[in-house]
Amino acid sequence: SSKTFWTTTGMFPQELIIGFPKCVKISKVAIQCCLVRTLRIERSTSKDPVGFEQCVEKDLQHTEGQLQMEEFPLPELQATYLRFIIKSAFDHFVSVHRVMAEGT
Repeated sequence: SSKTFWTTTGMFPQELIIGFPKCVKISKVAIQCCLVRTLRIERSTSKDPVGFEQCVEKDLQHTEGQLQMEEFPLPELQATYLRFIIKSAFDHFVSVHRVMAEGT
């Protein structure tokens, strides 16, 4: 829902883990967030959310008063879980409004 979001508790790093029913192939991940400075995306192919390995890490642009919209091409990436780690922020609190993964 565009009317809901996840917010941090004010200290960093913060993480959000998304699980899929089975291992999937992901071609692209997109995120809409607010006030995130550094974001890392990791993946796991395990049955449980363990053994993560880094896929990408990026410093995001500060967009005053607007959502940050970032896309990460991840060709042929296989994952059962994706972990989003917010390493730092432009303020004490950040929010994640939407996460989208495309693939098969």
